[in-house]
Amino acid sequence: MLCPSAATVVILFSTWTLSAAASSQNHTDWETSCLSLQKNLQLENTTILDTTYIAEPQNITTPGICRSTAPVNSAPLCRVQFVINTTSSSAVHAEAWLPDTWYGRFLVAGDGGLGGCLDYDALDYTTSLHFASVSTDNGHDGGGGSDPGDAHQFLNHPEVINDFAFRAIHVGAVIGKQIVQAYYTRAAAKSYFLGCSTGGRQGTQAALKFPDDFDGILGGAPATDFNNAVGALGMISRAFGAPTSPSEASPKWITPDLWVLVTTEILRQCDALDGVVDGIIAEPDSCEFRPEALQCNGDETENCLTPTQVEALHNLYSPLYGLQGQLLYPRFPPGAEADPLTPARFAGIHPFASNWFRFVVYNDTEHDFSNFSLTDVELGDQINPGGIATFDGDLSAFRTRGGKFLTYHGSRDPLLSPTNSKRVYDLISHTLSLPLLDDFYRLFLVPGMGHCGNGLGANSFGQGILGFGVNGIANSSSHNILLALVDWVEGDVAPDTIIGTAVDGSMRTHCRYPQRSVWNGMVWGCSN
Repeated sequence: MLCPSAATVVILFSTWTLSAAASSQNHTDWETSCLSLQKNLQLENTTILDTTYIAEPQNITTPGICRSTAPVNSAPLCRVQFVINTTSSSAVHAEAWLPDTWYGRFLVAGDGGLGGCLDYDALDYTTSLHFASVSTDNGHDGGGGSDPGDAHQFLNHPEVINDFAFRAIHVGAVIGKQIVQAYYTRAAAKSYFLGCSTGGRQGTQAALKFPDDFDGILGGAPATDFNNAVGALGMISRAFGAPTSPSEASPKWITPDLWVLVTTEILRQCDALDGVVDGIIAEPDSCEFRPEALQCNGDETENCLTPTQVEALHNLYSPLYGLQGQLLYPRFPPGAEADPLTPARFAGIHPFASNWFRFVVYNDTEHDFSNFSLTDVELGDQINPGGIATFDGDLSAFRTRGGKFLTYHGSRDPLLSPTNSKRVYDLISHTLSLPLLDDFYRLFLVPGMGHCGNGLGANSFGQGILGFGVNGIANSSSHNILLALVDWVEGDVAPDTIIGTAVDGSMRTHCRYPQRSVWNGMVWGCSN
């Protein structure tokens, strides 16, 4: 493992603590101020639904269908529930959590899936670090933790789609900052965004469309090039026989036992490419997996694959190209098939694809996916509902005003290809004519990590979204990517590496792109 010196930790930790500006008010004063917001605070197109002062850790009741309760470990704080009317036919519900001990920082948390769930885990995590934090339902109730593929509320509601695609995070930031100023009687000194997956896309969209909203953005595994990313999930499903139900009826279907065989062979071919046989493919783009090694020979019928199944694997581990030969989306990363999220998703059309195309692209609840093809994928991107694609490299305005953007992506992500994050980096580099983006944009690739967290290896580094990385975070910016962003924004100390921690306590240095993680025989480090 590669750890910073003790001096480095002290310096970075000091940057974090010295910026604190905790108030000397007592609980009674805070409670009075909190409860008065509902009656006294008048904001444009906004209704304060309820205010509650939470004096000590407890479980709270939550609105909506996503969950019924949520823990508040970061008390004491003021909980403000509010709704913003974005148009005559759309609205965004949100909460602001305002901790007694506030360090002058404001934060908006993103969402996941087809996101209509407030992220109470992110609210609790970030307020524990003394941010005043907001989370929204992105303009609809559901489509997150309850069912990440649900999209029925988008049907024939273009303004609800607009909220989800670009508007909810913006209005949450605008109104949230006003609530913060009213409560603390001073404006937030700096504003941040935290999100992963859909949240990563939302952070990218904020930097593109509303560059003044945030000083620092942490957007992991971003679902950028959204339409093609969702279309690729549909095409992967088709590659294995969907929508035949059950998919086992298709000759393309690969059983769970055979998936174990596939993973074993992928590791045999590619695990040692990084110099260590540890079950982790550090750089999936270097793995040229040949599934023919598993093809049945002669009279073999067990523990091997048919030519049809080998072809299905070729489709999985190849980029998706369009009707004119253009790249639509990068390939599925070798090794990610072992992630628990993966094999079951190949049974039937992936819910993200089926729901997005059914309720948004075609507005047809009975749409038949039997002939889902590249034509559908390209149509979805051509329509680009709400401008959701989020595939634009022009971050010039965000960069010019001094914004900082950190992103990360797990090499074993089974939902969004880590190669796409490299592709976005290269798109920004080309658009801005900058060979390196280190002055404002840094991408960290995390070997072995799944979608936003979990997976193998050192997958906890303070990313804190959806519960990932909350346990075992270090109160040091060398180990905590959110605090590293704070140091970069407020102290101009840019993170060269981020140190992740595994479940067993071991650590690994994660490298910023285009550097690679390398083993020198003793420790993991980074190399160009």
